Amino acid sequence: MSFLKRFFVGMQEGKNFISLSDLKYLPRWLVLWIDVFIVFMAVLLSFYVSRRFDSNHEVFFSFPLAITLILAVNVGYMFLFRTYSGIVRHSTFIDLSKILISSCLSALTVGFLNSVIYFSTGTALIIPTIAFLTLFTALSCMMLFVFRLLVKEAFHLARELKVNSLKKNLLVLGTDEQSVAIARVVLDSTHIPYNIIGFISERDEGRRAYILGKPILTREKLERNGHEPYSADGVLMVRDNMDTAEMDQWVTLFLEKGLKIYKAPALQKIRDKNLGHTIRKLQIEDLLNRKPIRIENREVHKRHYQKSILVTGGAGSIGSEIVRQIAQFDPALVVVLDQAETPLYEIELEMREKFPSVNFLFVMMDIVNRNRLEQLFSKYDFSMVYHAAAYKHVPLVEENPHEAVVTNVMGSMNLAELSSRYHVNRFVMISTDKAVNPTNVMGATKRTAELYVQALQNTPGNTTKFITTRFGNVLGSNGSVIKLFQKQIQKGGPVTITHPDIVRYFMTIQEACELVLQAGTMGIGGEVFVFDMGEPVKILNLAKRMIRLSGLRPDEDIKIVYTGLRPGEKLYEELLTDTARNMPTPHEKIMISKDKSMEFEEISRMVHELLSSASGTQKFDVVRILKIIVPEYKSNNSIFQRLD
Repeated sequence: MSFLKRFFVGMQEGKNFISLSDLKYLPRWLVLWIDVFIVFMAVLLSFYVSRRFDSNHEVFFSFPLAITLILAVNVGYMFLFRTYSGIVRHSTFIDLSKILISSCLSALTVGFLNSVIYFSTGTALIIPTIAFLTLFTALSCMMLFVFRLLVKEAFHLARELKVNSLKKNLLVLGTDEQSVAIARVVLDSTHIPYNIIGFISERDEGRRAYILGKPILTREKLERNGHEPYSADGVLMVRDNMDTAEMDQWVTLFLEKGLKIYKAPALQKIRDKNLGHTIRKLQIEDLLNRKPIRIENREVHKRHYQKSILVTGGAGSIGSEIVRQIAQFDPALVVVLDQAETPLYEIELEMREKFPSVNFLFVMMDIVNRNRLEQLFSKYDFSMVYHAAAYKHVPLVEENPHEAVVTNVMGSMNLAELSSRYHVNRFVMISTDKAVNPTNVMGATKRTAELYVQALQNTPGNTTKFITTRFGNVLGSNGSVIKLFQKQIQKGGPVTITHPDIVRYFMTIQEACELVLQAGTMGIGGEVFVFDMGEPVKILNLAKRMIRLSGLRPDEDIKIVYTGLRPGEKLYEELLTDTARNMPTPHEKIMISKDKSMEFEEISRMVHELLSSASGTQKFDVVRILKIIVPEYKSNNSIFQRLD
């Protein structure tokens, strides 16, 4: 699109001034014409000033001829030095020096030609020559300089206006030192896409109280008048020490007032140059306000430093995060095993970029393939094995119990037995709360794997410490309800919930992996570690909160639809069986579940019988044996209920 077309389109859209910032540069032909016009105006101004000082003499013998001569000479030198070709808003000393030299040479040339005309005809075109040309040169240089300065300032002003128009106006929650400090950083940084327009305080700071020149809005005023008088787009929350109840109250108020909520990290975690990237919209994870487990980094470092580590399911949500965390401890080798080709390739690209000094091996393999697994164990002296590979989607597994048994049970058996045979120091199995009083095939297969792994601990000659970690739903994992809700909200709904009363425990991926790493260091073998998950979350409330965080209204902008419990699904999950005792550990958030165990000979015989049935075609035969191995397994909303 040409300059003129863009200009007129901008005028029609009412944004011609700010659209200057979208131009890369003024067209060269336009700069040349403006320079010629400036020279012409300098001639007229010089003529006017000269006449004012000496009204008895004509300055020009022939006005048209003199003007033509002066303009022609100046344009000639403009072309010679290309004074119009530079980008005006990026003019430098070199560009200005070209103008000065061009103007001086133009004056000398005009003076020379004027002398030639005088000696040829006896009449000079310009009188007095030296005085006029000196004045003209000074005026033309100054006006050409000023033109370029004005263009630079115009582009700068347009850019600033555009940036400010795109910035979001935020109110800062709190008047404490950290809130004020971060607000000051935002105000002082032109590149941050946010603008602070005021503060929100719980108490009345005074009618005319200001901080950093910005007014203070009390909670009472916000509740009464809303944020409209302040033209606020959202609120910036910067306090990390806010408890769950307080955060919930503020978030509820802001969402009711139609304010978007943003969160900044603690002041000590940010720097001015990256604050714009660390300020983000409040996520549903933040509202859970979970306090992550603090792992003993020294002990974890010792267990992984210069050691060979195997992570199965390493391309999945949990497995990939385990890989990220252990890579920080400078291991000798990390073998990442998964059967999913594309996710494995993606985690390989990520790890090789983030940790170029770590020795990785990415293996595409099914844990059911025992021969290939043994090749890995015989070649690499693994110190730690993290077993995260499993089929986990309840409805799919309920429909395909054969595959669930083969992967979740036989795969776990292969890895555990090989770990024991090759004297791996520690084997950490990632289990699930669905293994407790299971109501579906997935939970029953995971509980069977738990029993087998635990039983191996006391077999003759075993030196491996077998450790199981058990936790609830992981926020942001593949197939999690959070990701499902996000996609449904982005599409405009409806948001689907199986039952209005369904509740779940939640934790972040980082928390889950911190638990896994910690369990790997503190376990002595045979334990099932469970995590204090806090209070369960009602999925309906979770969905409503996510809709509001998106700036929409539940049941108005986004419909909520109940689809009914899926096969094998129950209303609530448990972390401990009815007969289990839980024992404390040095970490207040980690407990040991003393579940009922089985002798290895017994569980081995039953597992082999289960695997034999899994090679057949009858679903009910597979599930019947699962129910014998796990007596507390009672199917819910499933075709297998008749086996109970």
